Amino acid sequence: MIKSLRIALTAGVFAIASSTAVLAGGHANPMVGGAKMMMDMDIVDNAMNSKDHTTLVAAVAAAGLVDTLKSEGPFTVFAPVNDAFAALPEGTVDTLLKPENKDMLTKVLTAHVVSGKILAGDLVKMIGEAEGGKLAIETVSGDTLTAMLDGKMVKLMDESGSIGTVTIADVKQSNGVIHVVDTVLVPK
Repeated sequence: MIKSLRIALTAGVFAIASSTAVLAGGHANPMVGGAKMMMDMDIVDNAMNSKDHTTLVAAVAAAGLVDTLKSEGPFTVFAPVNDAFAALPEGTVDTLLKPENKDMLTKVLTAHVVSGKILAGDLVKMIGEAEGGKLAIETVSGDTLTAMLDGKMVKLMDESGSIGTVTIADVKQSNGVIHVVDTVLVPK
């Protein structure tokens, strides 16, 4: 009887604590690539668990950016899925992954990274306040992404005019946030 009462009280306290966490903004992360994204893991470790980001992870390793994206940050990463890399002209990914093209690969990858943590709600607000509803965002590479809204969807245009869509937003990491995108954003 005492043991079952203790279990019931523990379960009740846990339920209250869980409800409080949700009310205080402790929302669970969305699943990405069939994997749970853990808020206490960094950008690289979470991306490695996503079956939709194997090409991105290989590219980050080839560019020597693993340590950077595992550092404290914070970073906002617009993370292209495998299908986005596959949609590039044939041979592009293989060419970028060659050691002699490391600088070009680094430029492409860092054109998807912004210094600081920008959550979707903040991004939407900034787009709404931007002139003409188009927000210029400077990336770590020094290139510019233009963020805009299409209905409720956030769209990103690269300097080459390609437009991608944020398909999963606010995947919180220990060192920033990932927003999954359906397009590789190519710097000029």
